This record gives sequence, structure tokens and C-alpha cells, in this order.
Amino acid sequence: MLYNNLLYFLVAIFVFSTNTPAAKPALPLLWALAAFAATTWGFARIADHLFSRSAAGPTAYFAVEKKLSILAVLVFMGFIYLLDLKYYLNPLAVGGRFPVLADIAGLGCFFLLLMLMWRAARLRYQGIFQRAYTPLAFVRSNFKANLPIVLPWLTLSLVFDGLQALPFPQLNKLLRSPWGDLVLFACFLVFLTLAFPPLVRFLWGCTPLPPGPTRERLLAFCRAQGFHSEIYTWPLFEGQVLTAGIMGIVPKLRYLLITPALLESLSEEEIDSVLAHEIGHVRHLHLILYIILFLGFSLLAGAVATPLPHLVLTSDLFYQALPHLPFTPENVLGVLATAPLLLLMLVYFRFVFGYFIRNFERQADAYVFRAVGTSRPLISAFEKIALLSGGNRDEKNWHHFGIGERVDFLKQCEGDRGLIRRHERKLRLSLLVYFACIGLLVLSLHQMDVGKLSEGYETKYAEAVLLQKVRQEPENSLWLIYLADFLQSRKLEKKAVDAYEKALLLAPMNAEVNNNLAWLLLTAQEKTLRNPERALTLARTATLIKERGYILDTLATAYWANGLIEEAVATEIRAFRLDPQNRVFYQAQMEKFRTKRWSEKE
Repeated sequence: MLYNNLLYFLVAIFVFSTNTPAAKPALPLLWALAAFAATTWGFARIADHLFSRSAAGPTAYFAVEKKLSILAVLVFMGFIYLLDLKYYLNPLAVGGRFPVLADIAGLGCFFLLLMLMWRAARLRYQGIFQRAYTPLAFVRSNFKANLPIVLPWLTLSLVFDGLQALPFPQLNKLLRSPWGDLVLFACFLVFLTLAFPPLVRFLWGCTPLPPGPTRERLLAFCRAQGFHSEIYTWPLFEGQVLTAGIMGIVPKLRYLLITPALLESLSEEEIDSVLAHEIGHVRHLHLILYIILFLGFSLLAGAVATPLPHLVLTSDLFYQALPHLPFTPENVLGVLATAPLLLLMLVYFRFVFGYFIRNFERQADAYVFRAVGTSRPLISAFEKIALLSGGNRDEKNWHHFGIGERVDFLKQCEGDRGLIRRHERKLRLSLLVYFACIGLLVLSLHQMDVGKLSEGYETKYAEAVLLQKVRQEPENSLWLIYLADFLQSRKLEKKAVDAYEKALLLAPMNAEVNNNLAWLLLTAQEKTLRNPERALTLARTATLIKERGYILDTLATAYWANGLIEEAVATEIRAFRLDPQNRVFYQAQMEKFRTKRWSEKE
């Protein structure tokens, strides 16, 4: 379940942290709160229903938990994209200085859904694992079990925001430079190696294996392998799950975790073989490789994220879909730019990361030949675990081969030890291919000229934003005026005329609309749009509403275009008197009126 929960939290963190708060929420605060409360209540009812109707036994329990966890991710995404969760939580970021605070609050909403799930699961859990909990204690226990999954991200974010908040300009400059990523990664490594293992040990309630023959024998086995680690009992699901694990890179902060059920169920030789498997992870540097694989995704995602918005802006489908969507263009752009990253993350961890995890496990299985000389005790341990767990020995998942597959591999290695070397060569080659692909992809993406990707599409996007405002507030002429002014400034004259005409219907006594449309009908580069007679009517209306120098200049130009030279000059003199600072311009206009004739080619 831990690997599945890792994916759920990765999706939740990614979706919230990459979401850009809307400029204006889709729903008022009270409506958003009501929708939030109703949705969480509905989720709690669904959780109660599914757990109450589930069959007894761990398999059914974990299946329901998986379904509800996926539902929680989908509901959380609904909070973000439909209820504008980040808009309401963004003030916690203190003006953008501490975005991690808003992210923590957002993650808290996801935890709230999980807590409702855990509350509903308590009675079924107690019946399966024979352990009584109060509702609060059970929720707290699950919270502590899952908190280590988000601790690395949480720590890194807190460190980054804390360093940026320090009054050291040079430090801030360093953090924003390419070297800043290395500094943060160094902090991340220090946390993972020094602080993370003890924190996880505490949160999971692990305790040292009590002194006695079992502890002494296990320590003796580790010493015989030249391996040092503290040994702790792991109370995972009340210690009734048959499993073991290893965490920690630094020897003195390395912990070998074993559940009580595993110690009780396996023989001494079988326990030794399980320990050999965990030692194999350390000997083959799998714990370090896990960190490198996470870093590889960070580098790849960062490189892919840069060109994505520009690629969306160049898509005609994006602009065709906007009028039919109830969301703002910036929100649609944000979703379309982050959706490929989300898909990349799921594909990466499900297939690339999953591929290496499965094969690392197989490599750790094969270490038993080096440690104890034969795989028979480990095969026996696997068969016993499959039998006692009540699961299907051939059942596969994305992060482990099925027990049947692992047993078959070990049996093949018994007959052909060269298979172990071939598997190690396969893994080395896979890692080389992985590093080469990540390096080439990141290098290629960083060399892209992202500015040229969306060159010329800025106008189209700005037009789409204004059109969306017009659709949202069709009775507000202001947006039509902004749209028309923008279109005119971009020489999109036909569209500008249409926008001014629509604005004029909504605000016929708006001086700016009358004046700007009149000027466009006089000066349009597209000659078929020119209409000096109508321009004169519009300019007269604008002057009656508001007499300003620039409006009188439009009226004067309209007189001139209609052959009324004396009226044009007289009107320009009025403009000059109202606006003497632009005397040179008005004098040039009067000279033009006297010496030239307006024509369609003007």
C-alpha cells in the first residue's frame, strides 16, 4: 500500500502546487464552502457504505481503501479546478513569500478526505486485525503512517521558502540561478540521509528488537555479512503483515525493520534469507538509486514544463475549445499545460520507476546466493508468506513481481548462476540507457527556443481572454471596448469594427466608443471599412457627450473627409484651444486640411 499511497500523494501535491490561482473564483466564498462541505459529506457517506458492505479479510479491506484513495484524488482535483481551492488558500502564502504555507493547507484538504476514509475504515480494520482504537486514535495512527511520504517534499519546500525569505540578496540570486537547484538538492540529500530515517522510525512507532537470542542471532548474521544496522520491530497493520524493510543510507542511521508476524512465522534460516534480501538492497546501492530516479524525474519534468504553455498557445484546438468551456482562458491554459506533466509523472513512476523497483527487488532476491549460498530458504519464506497472507502467489503489481515469478527466478538461478550476472548486466545497461535518455531529453528541451514557439500567438491569446470576459459579462460594454481597442491596436480592423458596433449597442452614449469607431472608419487600412459619412455622425455624437481635444480632432478629420474644409479647420482650432500642449500636431492637421484632399487612399 505504501507504493500506491506514494502515487496518490504525488498526484495531489503536483496538481495543487502547479495550479495557478484564478483572478476571480467561479463561485462566491459561501457557495464554495457549501459545495466543499457537501462534497466531503458525500465522500464520507460513500466511504461508510463501501467499508460496511466489504467482505471480511485484508484483501477486501485494501481493495476498498485503494478505490477510496483514488476517489479522494479525483475529489481533491475537483476542489482545485471547480471550487478554486487555491484562490481561497493563496492568502496564506503571505503575498507569495511563503507559497509552501498555501501548499500545506491544500494538502491538508487532501488529508481531510483520507481521514474521512480512515474513520469509516476503523470498525472493519478492528475486526480484521483484532485491535481496538478510538476514532481519533485510528485516524492519528494512519496519519502518522502516511506522513513520511510527504515529508521530503514538505522539508524541501520549507527550506526553499525559508532561504528565500532571508534578507540576503546574493543568496536569493543564487537560489534562482541553475546553482540553486544544486543547493536545494544538497539540502534534500542531507535531510534524507540524516533526518528522514529517525523521523520515519518515530512516526511508524518502530521499537528496538528486544534483547534476547533472536536479536543476537540476527546481529551475528549481519556482522557475518559485513553489514551494520539497528534492528527494529515494525508494527505495520498491528505487526500482522508478513514483511520487512530497510531504510537509511548512513550505517549508523540505518534501520532494518521486521514485523512481529514475520519473526513468528518464519524459521531461522528463512529469516536469515529475508535479511539477506534487505542487505542486498544496500549492497547494490538501491537506496541511493531511488533518490537518483526521483531526481531524474525532477530534471525531466522541469525541462518539459518550460515549452508546454507555448505549445498550447500554438494549438488552434485550444482557441476553438475556449468558447465552449465555462473556464477562463488562463485556467484552461494552466490545465492543458499541467495535464501532460501529470501524465508524464504517472507514466514515469508507474512504468520507469516501477521497472527499476521490480528489478531491484529481483537483484536483492539473488543476493541470497552470496549471503547463504542457496535460495531454498528464501523460496520457502516466499511460499509461506503467500500462504499465510491469503493472497494469490501469482498476483502482480506495478512495483513488485508476483511471488510466483520471484520463486521461479530463484529456481532458475539455482540451476544457472550465470542468470544472476546476466540480470545485473541487464540492470546496468538499463541504467545507462536511462541516464542517456534523461540527459538527451533534458539537454534537447533546454536548447529549444521557447520564445519562437508561441511567437505571434500572444495577440490571439489576449483576444481570447477578452472574448471570454465579454461572454461572461455580456451586458458590460467595458470589455467590448477593451477588446475593440486591443484589436485596433493589432491592426485587426474588421474584428475591431464588429466589437465597437456591439459596444455601441450597449452604450450608445459612450463618447470613447463613438470617437474610436469614427476614427477607425476614417483611417482603416482596409479601404472597404471606411465610411466617412457615418464617421461624421459618430464624431458629432462623441463631441456632444464629451468635448476633448482628441475627440474634436476626430470630428475635424471627419469634416475634412466629407469635403467640409472650413468646418474641419474651425473644429481643429477649438481642439487647439482646449489642448494647447499638442499645438504642433493640431497646426499640422490644419495645414493638411487646407492643402490636401481626403480620399480613399489617404
